[in-house]
Amino acid sequence: MEPIDVFKALSNKTRLNILQWLKEPEKHFPKQGAHLPKEVSYKGGVCVGDIQEKAEASQSTVSHYLNMMQKAGLLESVRYGQWTYYRRNEEAIHQFAEYLKTEV
Repeated sequence: MEPIDVFKALSNKTRLNILQWLKEPEKHFPKQGAHLPKEVSYKGGVCVGDIQEKAEASQSTVSHYLNMMQKAGLLESVRYGQWTYYRRNEEAIHQFAEYLKTEV
């Protein structure tokens, strides 16, 4: 994880909101998991379409934001069929918080 990439990813209100929403997906995305097979367990994963709907932005914009956040290390994703699910990468977020405490 490059700190500058994380700072860039968090420098947009919608991207910051997405990260905050994914902290408590059950609260912010009540219908999550609608497209995941019952035997699949991807705790906290939220479909791109649900994120797009909540963000009130175009699909291409939200996909770009999610890709940027994933490249920065803030998100993880998994694809099932035609749907991609995202969740926070808590380990990377913790590492970034430690970086802030010790280096900045």
